[in-house]
Order: sequence, then C-alpha cells, then structure tokens
Amino acid sequence: MSAAEQAPGPPTPRRKLTLPEGLYRRLEERLRGSEFRSIDEFVEFVLARLVEGTSAPGEPFSAEDEQRIAQRLRTLGYLD
Repeated sequence: MSAAEQAPGPPTPRRKLTLPEGLYRRLEERLRGSEFRSIDEFVEFVLARLVEGTSAPGEPFSAEDEQRIAQRLRTLGYLD
C-alpha cells in the first residue's frame, strides 16, 4: 500500500527524484509482475521502510545505520 493510500485527506506534497537510466531499466525488469504499480511506488515504499528504523528526526544516522542502509540498497540493486 502506498503512502497516498494510507493517509486520508489532502494529497501530500511531492518532490521529484531522478535515477540513472540503467538503474531505472533494471528496476523496470525487476518489478514486472510485482505488486507495485510503478517504479515511483516501489521507490517510495523502499525509502519509507529504510527511514522507519533509523534515528529520530533531526538526529544524524549512526555508522551502523549507514552500513545497514547501504547493505539494503545493495541487496535491492541500487548500489554495486
């Protein structure tokens, strides 16, 4: 379920994020047949899950947080 589906009321303001073409194509291939309706929905889902378990707002990421996030991004194909 996307963030837009979870929050009733007015739409949440949005920002644009750009991805390298090669990564975008790999995501298209990986998401074919998945429950995600778009790459935007998938990226929103992944990033929301990554920040849920991190430090409180305003606090910097710990070294452990950064390592965990980097490993997760590698697993998902975002980092080589």
